[in-house]
Amino acid sequence: MFTDTGPGADLGTDGAPPAADPGLLSPVWAATPVLAAVSDGAWLQAMLDAEAALSRAQARLGTVPSSAARAITRAARAEHLDLAALARQSRESANPVVALVREFTAVVADRDPAAAAYVHRGSTSQDILDTATVLVVGRALRLIRADLARVAEALAVLAREHRDTLVAGRTLGLHAVPTTFGLKAAGWRHLVLDAVDKLDALSAGGLPVQLGGAAGTLAGYLAYAPGADPAAYVEELTDAFAAELGLSAPLLPWHVLRTPVVDTATAAAFLCGALGKIAVDVLALTRTEVGEVYEPSPGGRGASSAMPHKRNPVLATAVRSAALQAPQLAATVLGCLPSEDERSAGAWHAEWEPLRALLRLAGGAAHQTVELVCHLSVDPSRMRANTRLTAGLIVSERIAAVLAPALGKALARDLLNEASARSARTGEPLADVLRQDSRASAALAEARSADLFEPDAYAGAAGPLTDRALSRPLPPGGGAA
Repeated sequence: MFTDTGPGADLGTDGAPPAADPGLLSPVWAATPVLAAVSDGAWLQAMLDAEAALSRAQARLGTVPSSAARAITRAARAEHLDLAALARQSRESANPVVALVREFTAVVADRDPAAAAYVHRGSTSQDILDTATVLVVGRALRLIRADLARVAEALAVLAREHRDTLVAGRTLGLHAVPTTFGLKAAGWRHLVLDAVDKLDALSAGGLPVQLGGAAGTLAGYLAYAPGADPAAYVEELTDAFAAELGLSAPLLPWHVLRTPVVDTATAAAFLCGALGKIAVDVLALTRTEVGEVYEPSPGGRGASSAMPHKRNPVLATAVRSAALQAPQLAATVLGCLPSEDERSAGAWHAEWEPLRALLRLAGGAAHQTVELVCHLSVDPSRMRANTRLTAGLIVSERIAAVLAPALGKALARDLLNEASARSARTGEPLADVLRQDSRASAALAEARSADLFEPDAYAGAAGPLTDRALSRPLPPGGGAA
């Protein structure tokens, strides 16, 4: 009997850890919906779903009795099998399907001995495991896509609310020129929508079933369809199999043509990186000396084990951890793309864990980002105050544009470099330093602008750019097949 050990499970009587991995060392995805969606139990159920769908597809074409297909489908439940035992047995065949077929056939035989002969008929391990992988990917992507929609909506709210909230733009860690928090949030949303587009592209034509038989010729399936036209039968069987699972029928078997897996891995890695951009910005803006935004911290979340005053930004920390792990995992999957011959020894097998890890990270990061952005506290007064920390230096670019026509570009630059250095050294406002120079003072007076040194007056097109970014809609639906 299969039992999925939950996050609160105790150690076994022999002191061994629980069989399931609840994410003790992976707080980014622990206790998030994606954990169950990509668990060993979920993969087992997906393999059984593929086996059952294959029997029904063959029944449609008359090569399996309908009664056998019904019996196989009724028996295809993960709780009828011992997951831990299957995992142990998989060592003998380097994949879990061989043991699965043996044990599942016995389960079917107990219920309907005649139907057992039709389990896995003409199939091969990779057809079942690859199709199961696609099912798991689709189910995980639906969860992730829903969370991304919530993230995008929350960021749109932040961008509209703070369209004109002044904040220091920072480049290479230092104040550059003023911008707005609304534009920053709109930029985050834009990146999230890019990730949504990549996820939607995975399922735009439908995630594909795998059906190729031992070496991509479907010979095993044709062996049970004597007299059938090979071209017609192969197409009809693939279409029927895909229809049973709500997936697409590929033009060719993709046993060693790993585009679906690679596309999934790279989309998941991009998503983690996109959310990681939000996380690193929040981490920078929440520093004590910056204090412009704050994570939600209900129930003492983020408490330090040593320092009672601290409330650590744990959501952003977890999301960033996903962004840092994902590229290497995606690189592993990409590295498996050169698969030799008609079935790889090792490259196929090396995809499984990195792909699952990427789905976990992407799902966990998306779920945690929902809470991060939906409940992010923004401090506009602190943002505005921080734009004045440099005593006017934040608008030096604007001053250069005023002085250059009057003094010449080179002289204006030299004068501003000296004045900026003095202002930074002494704390004197840049305006006061410049007005002590007769050439600069005359040019500034000629400009006749009372707000020349005001950060508020130098946010450029931040507002219109925010509006422009918000005109990009969240694509409707888009859930994976």
